[in-house]
Amino acid sequence: MHSGNYVLVLHTHLPWVLHHGKWPHGEDWLTEAVAECYIPLLNSFNELVEEGIYPKVSLDISPVLCEQLEHPEFKDIFINYCDLKIKAAKQDELDFQKSGYDPHFQYLPRFWYEWYEKAKNDFINKYDCSIIKGLKNLQDINAIEIMTCGATHGYFPLLGTENSINLQLTAAVENYKKHFGREPKGIWLPECAYRPTYNWKAYIPVEPYHHPKLRPGIEQLLAKHNIKYFITDQDLTERAYGIGYYTNHLKDGFIPKTSPDFDKNNQFHNDPLNIFHVSSSEKVEFGTAIAFTRHRDIAMQVWSGEVGYPGEPDYLDFHKKHYPSMMRYWRVTDSKADMMYKSAYHPDWINDKIDHQANHFIHHIENTLNHNFSNTGRLATLCTPFDTELFGHWWFEGPKFLKAVIKGLHSSPYVNSVTATEQIDSFMPVEVMGLPEGSWGENNNHDVWVNEENKWTWVAIYNDENRFRLLLNELDINKTPLVYRIALQALKEMMLMQSSDWQFLIHTKSAKDYAEHRFSSHHTDFNNLCEMAYIAHNIGKITEQQQSYLDECEKRNSIFPELKIEWWKE
Repeated sequence: MHSGNYVLVLHTHLPWVLHHGKWPHGEDWLTEAVAECYIPLLNSFNELVEEGIYPKVSLDISPVLCEQLEHPEFKDIFINYCDLKIKAAKQDELDFQKSGYDPHFQYLPRFWYEWYEKAKNDFINKYDCSIIKGLKNLQDINAIEIMTCGATHGYFPLLGTENSINLQLTAAVENYKKHFGREPKGIWLPECAYRPTYNWKAYIPVEPYHHPKLRPGIEQLLAKHNIKYFITDQDLTERAYGIGYYTNHLKDGFIPKTSPDFDKNNQFHNDPLNIFHVSSSEKVEFGTAIAFTRHRDIAMQVWSGEVGYPGEPDYLDFHKKHYPSMMRYWRVTDSKADMMYKSAYHPDWINDKIDHQANHFIHHIENTLNHNFSNTGRLATLCTPFDTELFGHWWFEGPKFLKAVIKGLHSSPYVNSVTATEQIDSFMPVEVMGLPEGSWGENNNHDVWVNEENKWTWVAIYNDENRFRLLLNELDINKTPLVYRIALQALKEMMLMQSSDWQFLIHTKSAKDYAEHRFSSHHTDFNNLCEMAYIAHNIGKITEQQQSYLDECEKRNSIFPELKIEWWKE
């Protein structure tokens, strides 16, 4: 009866926002995600474990987010955030009573301050003020699998040098080992962006990157860092092409498609229900990685703003908020309705809707895998990757939905929920295919991250990559601890500048001014620090004002204390 396995992937990432504003853009992004998303998901996963059901979710968490969640200041920031929300909800309750609101509306503020009290208590007492520790504990009992991500979510295909990509990967692996006590097996490529081997040149004419240069495929760089798999989009897989196959999953032999020994009956399955090795050519000795593919139709049951589950009329509306508390008291009502027509939220109305939608989602998974098995005889892999913040933040009821889906699949006679590594070990893929360049963004290319509105960011990134290369060539960074210290902070600023979030926010205009300011401030700090490194190298010291500036940069952007300049290499 078994027809395949289901791999649920959650991508967990926020850019560095500590010490860079609070609201509407800044630290509140982080505290909202912890309260509304990470704690509810941890609770759902642990409740399942208590029932004897291991969630088997494959969840990546970006290193830059790990650093924020484990920052020594974050505990107090989060507790203070919850206290402010509790205070605001209690004030709303008083105001609603004085204004003669109906009894249900008077109840809703109480729902919220009790909800935030629980979030605060869970953070302190259940998870010892550490979301990372909570995730690690689940991985240590094999309940979930934690993947990694590019260190600061740099957009790999467009970065100008392998130095930067290797730095993103090395920092990711080392940060993962620090937080989780082992090496990562899988990675979420930022924006699911992939590039094969070819004579690459920058889209923008910046010296020296606009001259064609043969660059390794992303899969080769992953293999170099012992990362086994990544996630891609269905559009890329459907355009994949066969290269050959391994004689078995242990890869002790490879037969290219062009070889006379190639079995002509061997078929390549470039569909979303297959996992396969990715290579840029028949020279698989340079390294391969296994690709899991997002199943578009199944994922859209959740993603779609028009027909997806989060649009259920009885669910909490994300957009309408009460001023000045900014609490949400209304339900979706109608996704196309004006805000003034939204009706009051009823928390007790949602459970039946969640059960119905979870069953609907499970049946879609089962039917898809059963249909595939009856037609092909192949046990399939169905993978649905989502942004973690969808569940709880954008879609308040999302964690309960996921819990219901996982619990329902546990009883399915057709489908097992497994982690990505478990699926690789059981499926043992042998096919090797080439992937086209692209991402999971609109048009499945780089349009979101390099266009007329944000291409100026790439001019700065390329110039800064080149400047850092020249700095290392011209200076002995080990001449004094001070020179190394300044250059190291410059490198951190460049890494933060490389975050793909800035181009995304500029393009979507969801936080355009904030993103432009953040990008420009990292760019300015990087160049100021490079100038300071030359001064320290040539004179042997810096002024008190420069020392104060260095201290300020280190405090404001205190990521990756384990970082080494030597990781920025080809």
